[in-house]
Amino acid sequence: MDPQSTPDLSTPASSLPLSTVAVVGLGTMGTGIAEVLARAGREVIGIDTDEAAARQAVATLEGTTARAVARERITERERQDILARFRTFTDLQAAADADLVIEVVPEDYELKRQVFAGLDAVVRADTILATGTNALSVTRLAADSQRPERVLGVHFFNPAPAMKLVEVVSSVLTAPTAVAAVTALAHDLGKDPIAVGDRPGFVADGLLFGYLNQAAAMYEARYATREDIDAAMRLGCGLPMGPLALLDLIGVDTARTVLEAMYADSRDRLHAPAPILGQLAEAGLTGRKAGRGFYTYEAPGSATVVPDAESPSSADEQSAGRTVSSVGVAGSGTMASGIAEVFAKAGFKVVLAARSLAKAETAKARIAKSLGRSVDKGRMSAEARDTTLAAITPAGSLDAFADVDLAVEAVAEDLAVKQELFRTLDKVCKPGAVLATTTSSLPVVACARATSRPEDVIGMHFFNPAPAMKLVEVVRTVLTADDVHATVRAVCAKVRKHPVDCGDRAGFIVNALLFPYLNNAIKMVEEHYASLDDIDAAMKLGGGYPMGPFELLDVVGLDVSLAIEKVLHAEFRDPGLAPSPLLEHLVAAGCLGRKTGRGFREYARR
Repeated sequence: MDPQSTPDLSTPASSLPLSTVAVVGLGTMGTGIAEVLARAGREVIGIDTDEAAARQAVATLEGTTARAVARERITERERQDILARFRTFTDLQAAADADLVIEVVPEDYELKRQVFAGLDAVVRADTILATGTNALSVTRLAADSQRPERVLGVHFFNPAPAMKLVEVVSSVLTAPTAVAAVTALAHDLGKDPIAVGDRPGFVADGLLFGYLNQAAAMYEARYATREDIDAAMRLGCGLPMGPLALLDLIGVDTARTVLEAMYADSRDRLHAPAPILGQLAEAGLTGRKAGRGFYTYEAPGSATVVPDAESPSSADEQSAGRTVSSVGVAGSGTMASGIAEVFAKAGFKVVLAARSLAKAETAKARIAKSLGRSVDKGRMSAEARDTTLAAITPAGSLDAFADVDLAVEAVAEDLAVKQELFRTLDKVCKPGAVLATTTSSLPVVACARATSRPEDVIGMHFFNPAPAMKLVEVVRTVLTADDVHATVRAVCAKVRKHPVDCGDRAGFIVNALLFPYLNNAIKMVEEHYASLDDIDAAMKLGGGYPMGPFELLDVVGLDVSLAIEKVLHAEFRDPGLAPSPLLEHLVAAGCLGRKTGRGFREYARR
């Protein structure tokens, strides 16, 4: 917990709001919540029918507080006070004096109902009862309780001591005073609470689990390897974990339960659990806790991945393919300039061709400015900058590509424009040259068929800004030659990029997983379920995303986002992929994001 947000530990618990809190269920989440409460000065009653779980919870708190003392975040006296505030029991009767009870038992409705029934019999009439569910109906639990107005949801995120988000979930039966009291407690714990209504997944998991489900389906279809899917989302989107690794951390069985609840509510096929989730769960391969899920782990509960039959090995690496020493980059925009910079810094001779020599020279000047910033920040020497610039030759015609070994187009995302360019490359480039497109949404094979050598054509999808982003999606068509694929992978290694392999279908890996998630966020706003600010906060604080979905949409451009969503919908024909009407209306109104000064939010004009 952030020391700046930790309450004064000398404050008597009796003077704090909701001063005594019972936590029912001392698994990983329950133990984490208990730690947060005890550190914030609350008297914590931990309840678990399994004495071993209770002992482990105490041991965990002893360990985390000892580390906090070693790091000088708390004193030994404060540590002893924290430990003294945490007591464990095996019977619900221990909750009799609690002001608030938080249950975090497994996601089984009958089990939770039994817990609430037991609590009804022992707690005071004014005690608030909170469920930690993220998939089951809070309203149903409230309706089955003797005091529905005192029942709500309080959804912490794992690990509870570190994650800032808390979703406070009210049903139509919940009293506003109960919501206010729990919201105030969350603030006092140093958390950022958001108020949400009762539906499966709430905000963060409602967006997260659909994305995870699609990643599982992508892996099951053998479109890409588990390692490539995870690397693509980490490196292409800046996510802290890849989706399949995250499923293993959450628990494959837990994810399946959440998705089943979401699908029952939405009937959206994107929420229908991928069959592989059921297969793994039924086999007991539930992720880290079992020692095996999508990956294999050193031991049950371990985070250390060990090689298994699916792990890539050095034997999987192909031959180096064709020799590449010179590269042609077609285009004069930001992406073309960035790609040219990447190749030149790696020691390749680069021809940068645009529709006129003046445009090409302007693009080179942009590169010079970028390199100058690197020199100013101490990231490269002036000599290296000069060498890099000297390796770039601007040209006003594609005729300058006559001798390049690799030609990379980075022109407008318009199929007709790209096909015409590839027809020209086919005539200009020497035999054996590799021809690559940087498209993010168009079919690579359509570019290949514009040439007389489709076997030489491949996709190299760089991410913006190209000099900074490590990912390249390597997209081979059914016609791409093996040695062309090997060549591009080898070139990616030379320019210090991480290549991931994928087939020639709409969205490739990253956009196929990213844009349905963005579209679903827009639908949440359309349905008045949550605000822009709450959704962005939920995904940053609860999911560790570098940007919220609406921040990202405004950066990418709403017109670009709409175009990609239309391509995905046209390719997969899934009703759940249909672009949100709100997105279409904003684009029609010219509200395209930061570049126009208004998108989902308004921005100051530059």
